[in-house]
Amino acid sequence: MSHERGRMVKPVFAAFAAALVVASLGAAATQLGPWYYALHKPSWQPPDWLFGPAWTLIFGLAAAAGVSAWRHAGTRRARVKIIAAFAINMGLNTLWSLLFFRLHRPDWALFEVGFLWASILVLMGVLWSFSYLASYLLLPYLLWVSFASVLNLAIVRLNAPFS
Repeated sequence: MSHERGRMVKPVFAAFAAALVVASLGAAATQLGPWYYALHKPSWQPPDWLFGPAWTLIFGLAAAAGVSAWRHAGTRRARVKIIAAFAINMGLNTLWSLLFFRLHRPDWALFEVGFLWASILVLMGVLWSFSYLASYLLLPYLLWVSFASVLNLAIVRLNAPFS
């Protein structure tokens, strides 16, 4: 593989590997066991089978956004900024799953989702300075987390208190 081609392909592999790692961590943290099925949920909650494809699409778009921004970032410092914004967002994304599904604390997850949502906005802002397309590719992620926040609130209201 030529040096130039390697420079073009490596970010693609890295972005999709990172998306796969985060998706795997979130999936590992998500336990749909007796506790989850016993929760009262709003009638408008999507079926469980929809969440996997939705997150697959979101992570695929996020990886594509990362590649687009990376290719338009001209300096090492700019690329570090992109990686840092993604890393913070990925950590908050995984933390939400841990709080909700592993610790059985939808109330804590509801508090945390505000930080996750804000991290998506910050990430979109960071990417905007390198690639408008990259920023727009994260719009479904922002919309999904907005919807998930309302769903999280409904679940808290229907089931609180938690201990």
